[in-house]
Amino acid sequence: MVETGLRRADGILWGKGGAGPVSIAIAVLIGALTGVLSGLGVGGGTLLLLWMTAVMGMDQARAGGVNLLYFIACALPAVFGHIKNGLIEKKAVFWCVIFGVPACITGSLLAAGMDMGLLKRLFGGFILIIGVKELFYKNRSQRPL
Repeated sequence: MVETGLRRADGILWGKGGAGPVSIAIAVLIGALTGVLSGLGVGGGTLLLLWMTAVMGMDQARAGGVNLLYFIACALPAVFGHIKNGLIEKKAVFWCVIFGVPACITGSLLAAGMDMGLLKRLFGGFILIIGVKELFYKNRSQRPL
């Protein structure tokens, strides 16, 4: 029998048969916080992914799926704000889409067949590299490509 709901790190199933008021309040708070960060372009989805895997104990693949749907919901309003403020570079969008879509399909197929432990370590390493880069390269002119 397959259990439904979210499993926390301590093994308690969250949301089975209806989430309690505290779990709903926490989910709303985390969703709002990461939504604001996503709108600012800070990477709220990455923080949400970390929350779901580290605190909620959700496996990496499932958390990634939730994060993708969350991203779609948050990205659309953020895009309108960025267009309004003239912050979209159309040429960059074109090249990112042309090469990003096939790479995304390839990555999702690879992730589906990958060991979850390896996927977690790769994701953790990626986050660590980005964090170190952000700490040591203060302005855009100092950042390596």
